[in-house]
Amino acid sequence: MKNPSHLKAILLALLVTFLWSTSFILIKWGLAEIPPLTYAGLRYILAFLCLLPFAFTNKNKIVVKSLDKKDWYKLILYGLLFIAFTQGAMFMGLLLLPAVTVSLWLNFTPLVVALMGIFFLREYPTILQWGGAVLFILGILTYFFPISLSESQGIGLLVMTVGVVANSSSSVLGRDINRSGKLNPLVVTAVSMGFGSIVLLTVGIIVQGLPPISTQNLIYLLWLAVVNTAIAFVIWNYTLRTLTAMESSIINGTMLMQIAILGWIFLGEGISLQEIVGMSIAAVGAVLVQLRRRTQH
Repeated sequence: MKNPSHLKAILLALLVTFLWSTSFILIKWGLAEIPPLTYAGLRYILAFLCLLPFAFTNKNKIVVKSLDKKDWYKLILYGLLFIAFTQGAMFMGLLLLPAVTVSLWLNFTPLVVALMGIFFLREYPTILQWGGAVLFILGILTYFFPISLSESQGIGLLVMTVGVVANSSSSVLGRDINRSGKLNPLVVTAVSMGFGSIVLLTVGIIVQGLPPISTQNLIYLLWLAVVNTAIAFVIWNYTLRTLTAMESSIINGTMLMQIAILGWIFLGEGISLQEIVGMSIAAVGAVLVQLRRRTQH
């Protein structure tokens, strides 16, 4: 039986995943006018500016001043991985691929995290985890069968693969940062997002430019920045102090079906029975890949 604080963390995490799922729809709409890297950079720089006043309260100033070089290194790296690379790749992917395909590809993250454990942590997957990996790959093949990708789809999946590697790395690093309890969620979010968003926006403007933005897309951008980013990321980092990595990943995995439904309703992205079966198989495989972690917390 979960204690009240644990149940609260689960409910908050589910709320965040719903907000993030709606982000896919808003981003798709905005990409008709704003280039992806610039759009992503604007979203996260605005979110950072929203958090900035709260990050420098007297209490948080003490926390920031207490950061040593190792803490700064981790937070900067976390920001580059989770904001600049992961979010930049996701926006690029959404320009080239259906929303549900981007979400499905991001579900490679647990598998990549498990593989990273072999090389960096000397943690070898169990037979059940290897079975989950095979099941996940089977789900991917089922979803795409027969495999026939256009040039833009191939590029999109390549971009998303880079995003998956970055997301997997940030998942491991983010858990390491938050589980110590040394840094509060607001400081973690503001500092890492600040570095990551500045890099992302700078690259976006240099490479893709900064076009005029309509009022409608400005509203989307502000909602993405304030609600779906600034508020949601603080809540997510808060839940990481209570939930295990496996629990967080499983809850995050519910976004796959949420995005599929939202994409069908708001974007007209049809979902075939074969694709639903493929997504379901892949989701089960992703859960099995993480099962060993349950005994580690």
